[in-house]
Amino acid sequence: MSSVKEILSAKKNAAIMGGGPKRIEQQHSKGKLTARERIEVLIDPDSFEEIGMLVEHRCAHFGMEDSKTPGDGVVTGFGTINGRQVFVYSQDFTVLGGSLSETQAKKICQIMDLAAKVGAPIIGINDSGGARIQEGVDSLGGYGEIFQRNVDYSGVVPQISLIMGPCAGGAVYSPALTDFVFMVEDSSYMFVTGPDVIKTVTHESVTQEKLGGAKTHSIKSGVAHASFENDIQALLQTRRLINLLPLSNRDEPAKRPTSDPADRVNMSLATLVPNDSNKPYDMQELINGIVDEGEFFEIQPDYAKNIIIGFGCMEGTTVGFVANQPMHLAGCLDIEASVKAARFIRFCDAFNIPIVTLVDVPGFLPGVSQEHNGIIKHGAKLLYAYAEATVPKITVITRKAYGGAYIVMNSKHLRGDLNFAWANAEIAVMGASGAVEILYRKDNLTEEQKQEKIIEYQEKFASPFISAARGYLDDIIKPQNTRWRVCSGLKMLREKKIKKLWRKHDNLPL
Repeated sequence: MSSVKEILSAKKNAAIMGGGPKRIEQQHSKGKLTARERIEVLIDPDSFEEIGMLVEHRCAHFGMEDSKTPGDGVVTGFGTINGRQVFVYSQDFTVLGGSLSETQAKKICQIMDLAAKVGAPIIGINDSGGARIQEGVDSLGGYGEIFQRNVDYSGVVPQISLIMGPCAGGAVYSPALTDFVFMVEDSSYMFVTGPDVIKTVTHESVTQEKLGGAKTHSIKSGVAHASFENDIQALLQTRRLINLLPLSNRDEPAKRPTSDPADRVNMSLATLVPNDSNKPYDMQELINGIVDEGEFFEIQPDYAKNIIIGFGCMEGTTVGFVANQPMHLAGCLDIEASVKAARFIRFCDAFNIPIVTLVDVPGFLPGVSQEHNGIIKHGAKLLYAYAEATVPKITVITRKAYGGAYIVMNSKHLRGDLNFAWANAEIAVMGASGAVEILYRKDNLTEEQKQEKIIEYQEKFASPFISAARGYLDDIIKPQNTRWRVCSGLKMLREKKIKKLWRKHDNLPL
């Protein structure tokens, strides 16, 4: 008879081997790491503590009683990333296709519960064929338990989903409920109904990659926040993101040492904005020019490119940046940009991350498609996100801030704490040229007279000095001084507190 030690060793070895050498080889042949290899890349060396290694499913139907593997297709535990605690679950596709069973769901839920109790991020690595059919409603119930925790812990601890293989059907809703979704090109996909079902129901032919691949979700749907070439790149970028996030909503924004002085002057910013107000420039240059060491972690870089969101540090403290991008759609706000920025702002507010807004916005994108698809409702989401945010909020208007878009982009009227503008900025109901066309449409002005009226309108109504005189701007600043003015403002606002009226919850315009 085997000793207890021998039985334990055999079970642990079986858990480590997952589906066995042949299945592991198949995983590698697809360019994918195994569940345990992914954790090794993600977590600090020798810091991972596994939980539930010996768990086995309880299904006794369809021959499942003879198909048991310790761990039941998911590796769960906790460890550190650069010394900071995180909780991880990693589905093992080599074991029954990583399919979710009742017990696998319980393992995942246990990790999520522990993360919420101690206040640490949850990182879920998804690589699964979906619900385990042999278990029926027990498997579906497992998904429901995970979804409930995704919702309960939203805004409590950061939740990150890595899609590193198939994620289909009901399984997609857990990543969709988390804060950030990263995908791997050519090896991961997400969809509610697959190509075969679509072909049967709608007679459309589509590949898995085109329907729900990494590029589709990072460029077209906006479901993914970034896509990467391979597993290792995705895992290393996740480590980078964790470094910028607080561990929980009870934690202060992440801090790190920096040698970049707060009062650094960047003279290149003085010539960033072209003299021609219709000529684009790259807002990324401004962001890179003011953040510590020029290091910026952009979120959703390939989706709704007319607005930029992401994290950078100011004096070593993480700050969330929202910026219009004149290089795309002239920086106009549209449906996709509004939703993209609103979601990001709400994340920052939930986790005590200050928000810096860089504004160059000529308005909301006009068009029948935008109106029919609900730009009013979706634009209101961005307005709502800014208005409800209680973290420090600083705004810098670099060039244009017109109409309702001026208000929405963290104006003083939405309780922006500090609102600055560069000297050549224009703040008005609309551009001077358009305003003159409307105001003097019956006067048959000559081209020379029209130009005179445009200059007159700019001086009397669009100049930032008008807004500053009314208290809508706190100062007009030199572009090269933007970094130290923002740093100074953030330092002053560090202890900001706002007491809000009691309510069960808000009613965001969904």
